[in-house]
Amino acid sequence: MLRQSVAGQRRHIATGAALAVGHQAGEALVPVLIGVVIDQAVSDGTATALLGWLLLLAAVFTGLSVSFRFALRAGERAAEQAAHELRRRLATRVLDPRGGAETGRLAGALVTIATGDARRVGTVNTVIPAGVGALAGLLVSAVALLRVSVPLGLLVLLGTPPLLYLAHLLGRPLERRSGVEQERAAHASGIATDLVAGLRVLKGLGAENAAVARYRRTSRDSLAATLRAARAEAWHDGAILALNGAFIALVALVGGRLAARGDISVGELVSAVGLAQFLLTPLSMISWVGGELAQGRASAARVASVLAAPPAVATPGGTGDPGAAGGTGANRSGAARPTPVRGRLRLRGVTHGPLRGVDLDVAPGELVGVVTTDPAAAGALLECLAREADPEAGTVELDGAPLTGLHPAEIRAAILPAAHDADLFEGTLIENVTAAATGPADHVEHALHAAAADEVARALPHGAHTPITERGRSLSGGQRQRVALARALAADPPVLLVHDPTTAVDAVTEARVADRLREIRRGRTTVLLTTSPALLAVADRVLVLDGGTVTTEGRHTDLVRRHAAYRAAVLA
Repeated sequence: MLRQSVAGQRRHIATGAALAVGHQAGEALVPVLIGVVIDQAVSDGTATALLGWLLLLAAVFTGLSVSFRFALRAGERAAEQAAHELRRRLATRVLDPRGGAETGRLAGALVTIATGDARRVGTVNTVIPAGVGALAGLLVSAVALLRVSVPLGLLVLLGTPPLLYLAHLLGRPLERRSGVEQERAAHASGIATDLVAGLRVLKGLGAENAAVARYRRTSRDSLAATLRAARAEAWHDGAILALNGAFIALVALVGGRLAARGDISVGELVSAVGLAQFLLTPLSMISWVGGELAQGRASAARVASVLAAPPAVATPGGTGDPGAAGGTGANRSGAARPTPVRGRLRLRGVTHGPLRGVDLDVAPGELVGVVTTDPAAAGALLECLAREADPEAGTVELDGAPLTGLHPAEIRAAILPAAHDADLFEGTLIENVTAAATGPADHVEHALHAAAADEVARALPHGAHTPITERGRSLSGGQRQRVALARALAADPPVLLVHDPTTAVDAVTEARVADRLREIRRGRTTVLLTTSPALLAVADRVLVLDGGTVTTEGRHTDLVRRHAAYRAAVLA
């Protein structure tokens, strides 16, 4: 797929370049033909000869129009294909089950890279044919001027390379400032995305002014970087225009002196002046190409930094290519996932963040509750069990196979983490719930009922087909949690990890969810990381993590009666 896309882009670039060469060569020939008309047809006074040359000019202009139109079309098509391919590869890398692309980057920054930067890199496929055509125009002009006068031709041939080198030097500041501009714009976009996502929380805390001030500072930094890049572009374009004008004036001056001495004819002088004026087009085009390439290089570096980001977890047998086309783009070598997945989990000596030498066993089909006195320990345990990160020490096993020996994609198919802050997507309620569902329709109905999300649907204007906004902001916190839980249950994974799924749900609904959760997950391994008494009461057993390690286990009622730390964590 990738090879076909690259081959297609190359084909369109080659076609565009060939047509651009024809267009620029034809443009350069126009003043030459006009000079010939003046010297031969007009001087001889033959109407037939004049008509013939005029018809030739008309044919040249027709060719110019056709070649320009199709050259632009081929370049634009290559640019759009390249931008699309980059966006696809960036999305593949961001969604890679090994993670890592989002490390140190805000979501808004990734969006900016996948849109603005990908577009700028794709534009390079448009400017390359234009640059090739401009160089062809310069070459044809030089050859034509050599036929008119050797000094004029040498002036163009020897003067163009230094001019191009100066244009390259003038493009360096623009490249640097363009990179900073895109970086600041991406950061501002990321900050804005975060503020919008947390607007309700900010209003609840009364922190709107602080948030606005933060965004104002970020926006001003972005504006300053944009203005610096604009000034650099203005200086670049102005300096290039001045250099081009001086060069063209020099060509015209030399041609005029040659005509004054009688070394060239009147028609040749007209051709020389016309060619000197025409040179402004390819020279300006080359300066534009230089500016676009400078900005494209800056954007390409940002795209490459995402595509080359190291995975958060290693792939057995090699890291593979995180940004490669097709599937996750990762190497799937290593041990095969146990089939069928029974769901036995085993941790030995796991140390990760606040976890210290955790030993834990979960039998197939068991419903286990895990209570942590440190909330950060629950997040760390979820990361290790779902292999969103590898522990600093110790092993995590699924049915006897170490997770480090399995490809993350295989793990994702067997173990589903339902995070506390899981987001909903723009679409209908039922589309959110069935996003990962693979079972029959009646299982989706059971999942909705188990999570009490059917009650949410009944409260909405169009039931389960009611559209909800991005991240479910049109729903209350408790409604969002129930829909997110229904989505996880509808996926029906062999192992389900649930982190605090009912913190925003009322006690009566929470009790119903707890009973239904046990029923729908019967025979499937489920780990509940929660401090909810209602959920813990339906667990087969509960493990207590205190001080980063498992200190005790038992039934919920027994632990409430005899374990002070457990009572403090659960009943406080």
